[in-house]
Amino acid sequence: MQISKYVSILCMSSFTLMMTVTHAQKSSKPNIVIVNFDDMGYGDLGITGATGYQTPQMDQLAKEGTFFSQFYSAQAVCSASRAGLMTGCYPNRVGISGALNHSSKTGINPDETTLAEMLKANGYTTAAFGKWHLGHLTPFLPTHQGFDYFYGIPYSHDMVPNHPLNKNYYPPLPLIEGDKTIETNPDSTKFTTAFTESTVAFIKEHKNKPFFVYLAHPLPHVPMAVSSKFKGKSKQGLYGDVIMELDWSIGQIRQTLKALKLEENTLLIVTSDNGPWLNYGNHAGSAGGLREGKGTSWEGGQRVPCLMVWKGVIPTAAVMNQLASTIDLLPTIAAITKSELPKNKIDGVNILPLLKGDATAQPRKSFLYYYRANNLEAVRNEQYKLVFPHAGRTYEGYEPGKDGVPGKANESFAIEGGLFDLRRDPGERYDLSKSLPDVLAELNKIAAEAREDLGDELTKNPGKNRRAPGKLQ
Repeated sequence: MQISKYVSILCMSSFTLMMTVTHAQKSSKPNIVIVNFDDMGYGDLGITGATGYQTPQMDQLAKEGTFFSQFYSAQAVCSASRAGLMTGCYPNRVGISGALNHSSKTGINPDETTLAEMLKANGYTTAAFGKWHLGHLTPFLPTHQGFDYFYGIPYSHDMVPNHPLNKNYYPPLPLIEGDKTIETNPDSTKFTTAFTESTVAFIKEHKNKPFFVYLAHPLPHVPMAVSSKFKGKSKQGLYGDVIMELDWSIGQIRQTLKALKLEENTLLIVTSDNGPWLNYGNHAGSAGGLREGKGTSWEGGQRVPCLMVWKGVIPTAAVMNQLASTIDLLPTIAAITKSELPKNKIDGVNILPLLKGDATAQPRKSFLYYYRANNLEAVRNEQYKLVFPHAGRTYEGYEPGKDGVPGKANESFAIEGGLFDLRRDPGERYDLSKSLPDVLAELNKIAAEAREDLGDELTKNPGKNRRAPGKLQ
């Protein structure tokens, strides 16, 4: 596996680095670092109940920052969720669904303003490391979407010729720097270390001016891969080893920010793109007691861990229980950095009051759970969630797989839906639709407005305000 040019910066002598740190000047604009794990479940951290391994760095981040307990990915699948994070929109508004692969001719539309483009226009230097998954063709790659630098893979690292279910369907996996393939079928055991070291080196190089780093770790998505320094270290097998190395990654970033005296001028956000891929059994994470996992609109599919730290701004050792989502990051960062919002309509809201610890604020009251091409499967308003009848994925009733071979999941299970009080019933087991008619009516009203705006294939409504993805013929 080739090494990004940023890793070479780590070879500076300790004396030179010390002098650099001493004379480092703070940027007048806050730096932004977003770490996005792949398929990490709500229950995969020490602070959310993980056992058999430790996550001391993320647990410490929670002590020095805030844990957002009601935080949602934009959708419960890879490409769609990343589209939401990058654009501040529900993914179906910008035409992205599912998980794009090597055969996809679509990607994020160049007419959309990404988080990177927004910050770059405001004087930020921008970099993406790890997994992109918003289009593998050149016009859709990060360096054409506002990032000055990219080093990583274009889609999931299970999309290789040796896929456990689709042998020889995928071509060799490209490792890309900028927009050029520099290697194929790279050693995935080096991913976490290489992308972390590239991130650290980038921060060191750009410490004297505002920067935005998006570190999108390919793991703990299958296939599991871990370096020799963490292999066999956990009591939860390979999955635990992987999480421990990802935790190490967070520690490396935080140590770098501290050494460079950037903690008071950097917002660090750590989250996941969706919930755990449960039918992979011992190679899958934990939803922490929430119902179902990845690929579902139940809580286990979209409620994800989220930690934020910004010394002197974000409260320490705090838990924020207000509703928030990855689609809210763009407008919030716009407010923090005084950047110009996209001209296209977005769905995210500014949650800066929550970052500052105002538990009385309620910038987001409702949330829409879309899945597949454009199915409105559920809506939430405050503590209540209404799930609509639909055919969807379930892992229940099937024995999970083992050691990288997936078990079965029913992709067309007839889900009856219901009304759930997430304050008392986060596992979504007790239907209250008959006993709370006023709540039911309010949620149905929200759904009706969403169908007019964004559409809903379940009710055959195309929606009035959806935009097309980028597409090459």
